[in-house]
Amino acid sequence: MTAQLRPSLAACPACVAAPLEPARPVPEDVQIALSLPGIHCSACISTVERTLAAYPGVEDARVNLTLKRALIKAAPDLRAADLIPVLERAGYEAHELDPGALSATQTDRAGRDLLMRLAVAGFASMNVMLLSVSVWSGASDATRDMFHWISAAIAMPAIAFSAQPFFVSAWSALKVKRLNMDVPIVLAIVLALVTSLWETSLSGEDAYFDAALTLTFFLLAGRYLDYRTRAVARSAAEELAALEVPRAIRLEDGRETEIPVAQLAVGDLILVRPGGRMPVDGEIVEGRSELDRSLLTGETLPVFAEPGRAVSAGEVNLTGPLVIRASAVGQETSLHRMADLVAIAESGRSRYTSLADSAAKLYAPGVHILSVLSFLGWLVYSGDVRTALNIAAAVLIITCPCALGLAVPAVTTAASGRLFKKGMLIKHATALERLAEVDTVVFDKTGTLTAGTPELTNLGEILRDDLSVALALAQASSHPLSVSLTRAARSAGAEPAAVEDVREIPGYGTEGVWQGMRVRLGRAAWVGAAHGGQTSAWLAVGDRAPVGFLFTDALRPGAEETVAALKASGKQVMLMSGDTTGAVEALANRLGIANWMAEALPQDKVARVQALAGQGKRILMVGDGLNDTAALVAAHVSISPASALDAARVASDIVLLGTDLSPIARACDTAKKATRRIRENFQIATVYNVIAVPLAVAGLCSPLIAALAMSTSSITVSLNALRLR
Repeated sequence: MTAQLRPSLAACPACVAAPLEPARPVPEDVQIALSLPGIHCSACISTVERTLAAYPGVEDARVNLTLKRALIKAAPDLRAADLIPVLERAGYEAHELDPGALSATQTDRAGRDLLMRLAVAGFASMNVMLLSVSVWSGASDATRDMFHWISAAIAMPAIAFSAQPFFVSAWSALKVKRLNMDVPIVLAIVLALVTSLWETSLSGEDAYFDAALTLTFFLLAGRYLDYRTRAVARSAAEELAALEVPRAIRLEDGRETEIPVAQLAVGDLILVRPGGRMPVDGEIVEGRSELDRSLLTGETLPVFAEPGRAVSAGEVNLTGPLVIRASAVGQETSLHRMADLVAIAESGRSRYTSLADSAAKLYAPGVHILSVLSFLGWLVYSGDVRTALNIAAAVLIITCPCALGLAVPAVTTAASGRLFKKGMLIKHATALERLAEVDTVVFDKTGTLTAGTPELTNLGEILRDDLSVALALAQASSHPLSVSLTRAARSAGAEPAAVEDVREIPGYGTEGVWQGMRVRLGRAAWVGAAHGGQTSAWLAVGDRAPVGFLFTDALRPGAEETVAALKASGKQVMLMSGDTTGAVEALANRLGIANWMAEALPQDKVARVQALAGQGKRILMVGDGLNDTAALVAAHVSISPASALDAARVASDIVLLGTDLSPIARACDTAKKATRRIRENFQIATVYNVIAVPLAVAGLCSPLIAALAMSTSSITVSLNALRLR
């Protein structure tokens, strides 16, 4: 009955939602990578780095808060298995990652790149505006031409650099013979520059370099807002692959040889020490222990492991050493198949079409056709190419989708800020749009609706002497029930009895001698008690009848209120868990959830989510375990608690920062309001175009006036978005 309690991680916003800062420099010859899901802030970084640096053989250790990962340069004979217990004693959960399965640490280059281009466009537009003021003030002839050429010298290289994201995107679309929102943007910028250069070369009165730069600046502002609403998310499938054990101990003629997992073959005998993760699927041939399967299956309590029992890659051996005969290795293991499920689900989610993309499909062709018709019409009417080109440029600029480009990011940024204050971090660009469409909410049980930690329920019925003896035995074990019993007994003021010769029996429990009597705390069958089906640990003192300590899985704060609020809003609420039927049914009845599913494997969860989607349901999946990861990705939108496993948190669209579930219902309401604001912004942009476009086509707007009108519509859209705050 000895197992490690899965820690209940405190989630602070400084931990999960820390800005995406560049990773600290790490030596190139890093040998060990550890996942640290429990680090919270800069103090955690210092503690972990100091703890690792003090361990013999560690030459350098650097922690990245954003990725929740430690990269360690160590002596050749040092292993992750040596460092994980050290960190756990310091209070931090740690898992070994395979450095070869992880891509190089990503820095926030894309964000810095956009910000730099935005700064260049803003600086250049301010300087060109100053030159334009001189022209508007009455500069003429050679002076005016000089200012125009200086403006051209500033604008051309500035736009060539700043507008590069739009050029690249437009060219990528045109190469495959399709249109996107960036095609009319690029045409408007290029046509404004060409018209301005032509006017300048002919000593014309007007040039529109300031309009082209202002247009670029506003569009980059929208692009940067859009970027900042998303976290840099790595592939969930990659994270799963990194959880696979990189090395294993193979038994060859009784000798232990540590080799890379890639060299294992079916039929090999593998030694898995206590605390180790299973590297392959196989069957136990020697040893007894308990297995922690919570991350894979959602089972609350460890399961007994003995010869003949099948094990899966990713399960954790808790107490005694086990010898496994491999039946599946590499890509054939259940853990790898789960990663494949996630990858398939990720490809399906990419087919979602955002509101902005839908608008672009209709908008871009219309803009091009209108501009071409304006050019041809004025060319036929006036016979002046210069006039026709000016009007075509004005039409392109005034219809440029700057307001549309800001419509979505301005709203999502405002909504994301509001939700962050309420304890939720939006990771994906279209998460709010998808959340607003949800009609069905599917919850995982362990670690999501419940805290994943057992809670003693019958403390008041236990005699003081029995509680003292149980405390003496429980404090010698790290089994979840023992940890809970120890915590409850100490809070009740109990003192441990003088129990001697305390020792753990792997897979069964803890025993010792008290007042000359053999005392045991553990499984019902081991102490001679009748198991009643409820989660329990039993104490046997000598020949007396065993005493039961009964436990239940503690609910997360806000679980009951959240389920009730979601049902009240008209959403269907479901419960899917890998836990036992009795535990799932009890929780479903407690929360009033009529539709539930127990003992669900990862593929069962994905299949159920996909079946509901096939019925036209829009599903919000809320889960935290490895067994939820594929379902999180397959759902229409997904949420994970900050205490979730890295892979589940990466796979989700939204991260719940605190332990309280109540922000979920409020997030659904905010998402609906945000979507309403986005549609309002599209309507504002449409009304603006209905009024402005005829004026441009009629030749009543110069490209400069068109740029000012475009800027006004962009500001209006941004102000409307701020109403969400």
